[in-house]
Amino acid sequence: MNRNRPPDATAGILAPHIPADIYRRAEVTGQPIVIVQSTPAPRANRHDHLYVLAVGLAGAAGVMGLVAAALALLEFAVRAAALVAGAAGPIGVGGIALRLARPHTK
Repeated sequence: MNRNRPPDATAGILAPHIPADIYRRAEVTGQPIVIVQSTPAPRANRHDHLYVLAVGLAGAAGVMGLVAAALALLEFAVRAAALVAGAAGPIGVGGIALRLARPHTK
C-alpha cells in the first residue's frame, strides 16, 4: 500500500480479514458477506480555525466600535445640553423659576 495516496484512492485493495469459518459458511450457503468499515471523521485543518478566529475578532471589533460611537454620542448630548442650559438662564413657569445651570461666579 502506498502511504502517499489518500485512503479513497485505494479502491483495489482487499477487504479486511474475514475469519475462515465465516468465509467457508458463506461459500457453502451462498450467503453474501457484508463488511462494515467505518470511515474516520475528517480532520480540521488550520484554515477552519483561522476562519472562526477572524470572524470572532471582527465581531469583537464591531462591538467595540458600537460602544465607542454610543459613548461619543452620549458625550455630545451632555455637552449640548450643558451649553443650552448655560445659555438659557432660569426658566420660569407660573412664577416658579428653575435654574438649569448654576453660574460659575458668586
